[in-house]
Amino acid sequence: MNAQAGSQWVADTELDNFEQNRLTVAYQDRAFSATLVRPSNNPIKAQRAVLYIHGLTDYFFQAHLADAYRAKGYAFYAIDLHAYGRSLRPDQRPNYCDHVAEYYPELDAAIAQLKSDGAEQIVINAHSTGGLIAALYLHEGRYREAVNALYLNSPFFEFPLQRWQQVALRALVALGRWFPHIAYHRAMPSLYAKSILRDFHGQWSYNLALKPAQGFAITTGWMRAIYQAQRRLQKGLAIHCPILLMHAARSQRAHRWSDEVLTTDIVLNIEHMRRYGPTLGKQVTLVAINDAMHDLALSSDAVRAEVFATTFSWLEQVLPPLEPLQKRQLADQQSR
Repeated sequence: MNAQAGSQWVADTELDNFEQNRLTVAYQDRAFSATLVRPSNNPIKAQRAVLYIHGLTDYFFQAHLADAYRAKGYAFYAIDLHAYGRSLRPDQRPNYCDHVAEYYPELDAAIAQLKSDGAEQIVINAHSTGGLIAALYLHEGRYREAVNALYLNSPFFEFPLQRWQQVALRALVALGRWFPHIAYHRAMPSLYAKSILRDFHGQWSYNLALKPAQGFAITTGWMRAIYQAQRRLQKGLAIHCPILLMHAARSQRAHRWSDEVLTTDIVLNIEHMRRYGPTLGKQVTLVAINDAMHDLALSSDAVRAEVFATTFSWLEQVLPPLEPLQKRQLADQQSR
């Protein structure tokens, strides 16, 4: 696996006062391109940095998340993985992968960039499918030891299916080995999209070409890749760093709109997170948030305030104390 960060930061194409850097990587002789994003005014010489990893049918647009971390002195970065968001090319199947390890080289490159920018302590904040990828990376990825803490926001550890649907899933997974590009695509906006989009019942606006309300096509090959990754995770991992796993207090299978959609996880089953979370490593903290949605960072104002307070309280408990900047600068001068 080879990874190389781009040499130049340029103005971001999606968010004002942000900039982006293209990451060119290779996995098994295939070239991939991801995009690293950061605020233009990241804290100077920040000792702590966070890397945000998005979920499925997603990309980084949550500027308020960057603001929350920056207010606590963290440098903030987010990655749009290959075939997602800013990284999606016209010749690619959106959000597709054959194996989650395809993402490891771009995470290598992102972590190397954070280190190059001066980060001494790194936190990964990952949502949903990004949480599955991040957990496996911190179990076996090249730079796993460089990460000091992992915060999982409603991670995707198992498909939320009934028993008969699980049988159908296994059949599709088997089919995906030989016919990976068979696809299903819904024609209408999902209830979850309606819960977060300002055009419906939500409070957020974003680029619908990168995160369409009706989602992108789901393929048998992608199902196979995710299913295999989940099965590996469900056997238990050995993540070395402390883990915070936060999720909504309730989940439900919603088929029609009600205001309850705004206060529950209607995408995943929280019992899967509670079942497999403790098997990720030796230092796992599980927290349920009342009235939260699937993406905790897109929940109501009051819920987000609780999520941020919990996150930063936990980080202060698990991260090593920071060495004073003046002492570090003196040590740097003496070593030259």
